[in-house]
Amino acid sequence: MTFKFIRTLAAVAVLAAGSAQAAVNLPAYNVDTSNITVSGLSSGGFMANQLGVAYSATFKGVGIFAAGPFMCAGHSNYTACMYNATISSTMLSTMQTDINNWSTSGAIDNKSNIAGQKIYMWVGSSDSTVGPNPMAGLKTQYTNNSVPAGNLDYIQQSGAAHTFPTDFDSTGNNSCGSAASPYVSNCSYDGAKAVLTKFYGTLNARNNAPAAGNYVEFNQTQFTSNVGMAATGWAYVPANCASGAQCKLHVALHGCQQSTDKIGDKFYKNTGYSRWADTNSIIVLFPQTRTDNTSHSTAASGSLANANACWDWIGWYGTNFAQKAGTQMAAIKAMVDRASSGAGSGGGGGGTTTLAAPTGVATSNATTTTMKVTWNAVTGAASYNVYRNNNKTNALPVTATNYTDAGLAAATQYSWTVKAADGSGLEGAVSAAATGTTTGTTAPPPTCYTASNYAHTTAGRAYQSGGYALANGSNQNMGLWNTFTTTTLKMTGTNYYVIGTCP
Repeated sequence: MTFKFIRTLAAVAVLAAGSAQAAVNLPAYNVDTSNITVSGLSSGGFMANQLGVAYSATFKGVGIFAAGPFMCAGHSNYTACMYNATISSTMLSTMQTDINNWSTSGAIDNKSNIAGQKIYMWVGSSDSTVGPNPMAGLKTQYTNNSVPAGNLDYIQQSGAAHTFPTDFDSTGNNSCGSAASPYVSNCSYDGAKAVLTKFYGTLNARNNAPAAGNYVEFNQTQFTSNVGMAATGWAYVPANCASGAQCKLHVALHGCQQSTDKIGDKFYKNTGYSRWADTNSIIVLFPQTRTDNTSHSTAASGSLANANACWDWIGWYGTNFAQKAGTQMAAIKAMVDRASSGAGSGGGGGGTTTLAAPTGVATSNATTTTMKVTWNAVTGAASYNVYRNNNKTNALPVTATNYTDAGLAAATQYSWTVKAADGSGLEGAVSAAATGTTTGTTAPPPTCYTASNYAHTTAGRAYQSGGYALANGSNQNMGLWNTFTTTTLKMTGTNYYVIGTCP
């Protein structure tokens, strides 16, 4: 063994050991569906606002850290919605027309729900990336939609840059006046506490060392194939919530350049959300984007790539990006629906429903990747949800009595059930199961490799970025790049690997 190689191993070994776990399908938990909330920074703040407007019947609290008004970039070049640009009354009027029209058409939930939301807003006075002026425009937009002053907190912190504010130091975090990766800073202000307190009232003291085992990496591909979203997301699930206690649900959205492929675990571990969630029975979902270097046509900003892994607030992925049918919007809503579909979910106005179980559930028209599921109508149902092997498959409510499930494996048997839902989305009884088998032949078994993250990179199955190992093709974060962390990679295509195991 040469001295150079020994020195290389020593350099790798100084990285702290971590553990990589295979992603799982997002579990269903017992959730208080009457108080589901969302917050986000920068593009995540724009997305939080979009979710709050489009799905106002679901999200009862919306937190925005340094973002701007709903549909601003749908009508103006995105630069007119940030860089401390002034949002004119004419611009706000145009955006309001969208809210009014879409509320009437059903493209978004009834806008009257917005008036009942709790709104939290924070921006730094030294933020030159978004800045106070777009935030002021957003505040006016909320006021124009009848949000009372008592429901709206607006904080402008002196000297703070474009960042997520905390009151503690973590490895890699910045000073409050710095707008640099990972865009998390000690501002002597606990942003996570402030936004969660606005939504849920006085909180129990936080746990500054939440258990590593409570972080769950989950499969996002069951909810979307959008090229701007990563294969996996993260959740923090307190132990009591994992054990069946009814818990609250919050969605926390990172900003541009804060996805796991850029900063690893710093957003979901260093912002403080999990510290407060742990002691206050709050499940936190941390959906993830990924870098998309393909140029896409947008509504008002020309053709652009999404190289910074931003959430879609300018229309990279369709003109309906801010509506319920928007691809990223529907994916996040489907994650919320799945996480909050466990036994006991409901409460606080969520109520119960007596909708009967759909009858006559059957499968037909099988192909190698799809199956048509049909059922009889249920009296009083506004829509239906379809479950494949107990996992919800439809991102948006199904209003017909049939649904074509896609993305299936060839020559594989599946089981489907259906639930009817009322106008509030509350589900009734589950149907009897119907099975069906896709056509085609079974694919050859995949090849798996189990090795240290360092060995995976030297073998060409993964690459190193920012001290982390990422799988080729899927870009899944395997954990720290060192000789101690062992991961199993499954090869599912040419130079395409996912974290997993082989049968």
